[in-house]
Amino acid sequence: MEQQKQNKKIKRYPPKMDIIFQAIFGEVGSENITKDFLEKILKRKIEKISLDKNPILRRELKDDKLGVLDIVTELDGKEKCNIEMQLIDKNNIIERMLYYWSKMYTRQIKAGDDYNKLEKTIVILIADFNIKGLEEVEYHSTWKIIETNNVKKLILTDKFELDIIELLKIKGRENEKDQLLDWLIFLENPESERVIRKMEENENLKEAVEKLDRISEDEKMQRIIELREKAIRDEHAIYAKGVDDGIEKGITKGAKQEKLQIAENMLKEGTSIEFIEKVTGLTKEEIEKINIK
Repeated sequence: MEQQKQNKKIKRYPPKMDIIFQAIFGEVGSENITKDFLEKILKRKIEKISLDKNPILRRELKDDKLGVLDIVTELDGKEKCNIEMQLIDKNNIIERMLYYWSKMYTRQIKAGDDYNKLEKTIVILIADFNIKGLEEVEYHSTWKIIETNNVKKLILTDKFELDIIELLKIKGRENEKDQLLDWLIFLENPESERVIRKMEENENLKEAVEKLDRISEDEKMQRIIELREKAIRDEHAIYAKGVDDGIEKGITKGAKQEKLQIAENMLKEGTSIEFIEKVTGLTKEEIEKINIK
């Protein structure tokens, strides 16, 4: 029986799905995994990181219908860092990231505080699509504020950094040596030969794969993941069709009713409101209004 269990192949869910991405990299206890990943993105050594103990489903913009499952970290006890996996191209992603950066930066102080208390703030976007206007840059680009009239491209401040990763651009680059690719290929295909090979060299990557396996085998998580997948597909369809406002409102209304039905079924199973928020994108208030018969 034990041998059969060992031989049974696990159906691994895609780590790039936001709810799985957060479970692997964003939960307390994942610090070593996340630190390794961030070191490869930021190309520098990080002594320690701390993860938000109470991650929430963030909604700050009107079109955040699904909510944003991001990861908030603090690097070396001071720098603020936000990592977001974005699966749907809403055609305003750069503006959104600048907005999120500004909110993170300004939340560090209150009115009357000294501006010197403001720490470096980094926003990392991992996009499962190509971003318009970035056709000529690599799969990983780093953006800062520079002086454009000087040939030395002087940096105004180190307080601002935006890192953008476009997953579609890594296709066909599996044999390149960049260590960041180990993690990006894991997000795309955790069963790839490169990931299997690199697991022997990188304990943190191995731990991430093992964590993904535990998530993939958990029956409750399977139901949650499948419902989140459907919610993402529905949301993607609305933006992909490019339909007029009237039709889009009709589709959105139908999708909303379906989410409410899913939430009702999950409440009947005893699922927590926090989990239902993550799966459906509904607000806590909307879920609490549901009458269970």
